[in-house]
Amino acid sequence: MLSCIGYGAQKASDRLAPFKFDRRDTGPEDVRIDILYCGVCHSDIHQARNEWHNTVYPCVPGHEIVGRVSEVGASVTKFKVGDLAGVGCMVDSCRECSSCKEGLEQYCENGFVGTYNGEDRQGRGNTYGGYSKAVVVDQAFVLKVPENLDLAAVAPLLCAGITTYSPLRHWKVGPGQRVGVVGLGGLGHMAVKFARAFGAHVVLFTTSQSKVEDGIRLGAHEVVLSKDPDAMAKETASFDFILDAVAADHDINVYLNLLKREGTLVQVGAPEKPLPVAVFSLIMKRRSFAGSLIGGIAETQEMLDFCGEHGITSDIEMIAMDEIETAYSRMMKSDVKYRFVIDMATLENAA
Repeated sequence: MLSCIGYGAQKASDRLAPFKFDRRDTGPEDVRIDILYCGVCHSDIHQARNEWHNTVYPCVPGHEIVGRVSEVGASVTKFKVGDLAGVGCMVDSCRECSSCKEGLEQYCENGFVGTYNGEDRQGRGNTYGGYSKAVVVDQAFVLKVPENLDLAAVAPLLCAGITTYSPLRHWKVGPGQRVGVVGLGGLGHMAVKFARAFGAHVVLFTTSQSKVEDGIRLGAHEVVLSKDPDAMAKETASFDFILDAVAADHDINVYLNLLKREGTLVQVGAPEKPLPVAVFSLIMKRRSFAGSLIGGIAETQEMLDFCGEHGITSDIEMIAMDEIETAYSRMMKSDVKYRFVIDMATLENAA
């Protein structure tokens, strides 16, 4: 067993603190990665604090992992010691259902294994995430990281990046389309970058005047203040596709009414409460309201390769491991542009 140090919670009311645990030995198909950087996702807060009521404690969060391979199993062919590698939200799946066989492991009909707070399919109990020194993962769920990108800024691509890339690709967003992005946060800023890179005309919707300039900097052709009724009225029935990245309560019908006939709105933000949908927002123009969840391993690799080719990374703020609670507090106030990333070299001092 590999003795490992991480940062985790023992119960929902705990602040995150040093936690020692064992990783499994590197098996024949396994890759051991020494973690360099780990992004901080809003779901880390939900899980650490049991806000989704499914947390298994102790909980070590983190599923936006970038590091270097330090050991490979005897049967590993995809990686060698010294390679850059990434791990996203999944570390395993059943690999036998129709979704898995189609490369859609995120929709595994038997449930994928989360990078943390998941049940290890090899019977080793709960999985622990990237707020730690190292991780051991089957090579089938390890990703190659482009050498030419800022490694810290790559980490959020493993969740925020693929969460927005996947629906834009699935619904074939591209040139000649008018695409809306709702919300400029960790997800939204990546959606703006990808939609622009795919050749669409990108319009950002935000409630904040302070984000107008940033929206343009990140790639939006236009920015609309969603609190302005007149500005919103001008956008009625003008969009082919809208990606909604807002995780707070909001009126989804306002944005459904901006779609053209047969347009699609895809929800990737996850509000705590249900979003009421007015049926006439859909049926009068045969509009669609859909959802999307991360991406499969092949698509995530495609996304990383695309980012390497186009120089796309997340906008980040680096923190030390012992600043995680402050980062959580700031995230709750949307006080980050646009993703926190932990420099895992600071873990030893924090522990």
